[in-house]
Amino acid sequence: MGTSTGSAFDTETLRRGIEGNTGNNLLSLYADDAEIRIVDHNSQPSHPKILHGRGQIAELLDDVYSRDMTHKLEQCIVQGDHAAFSESCEYADGTRVLAESMITLRDGKIAAQIMIQAWDE
Repeated sequence: MGTSTGSAFDTETLRRGIEGNTGNNLLSLYADDAEIRIVDHNSQPSHPKILHGRGQIAELLDDVYSRDMTHKLEQCIVQGDHAAFSESCEYADGTRVLAESMITLRDGKIAAQIMIQAWDE
């Protein structure tokens, strides 16, 4: 995992947030007006799922962290006002999920994120 010198973005908090049991630490990294675009099997690139603001992001995180699964931050690279990270997840039944995210930072918080995810079917 990398950290950009001088960046207010805390990659250790990102790791703890992703690998934790709730989404609260992760949610703290988002700006109030953050936007997430999600592309996957259900939400194709021409019609991504879009979440606006911390309220909608909190709903997503509450749903994800209520599931019987583990999460691991594989890599995180920060460069200036941008960061990218890879996350792997596994459900209790062995189903795996891989997510890649590119984020834009503003004042050390996530302002925009695009997440591309795939899972075992």
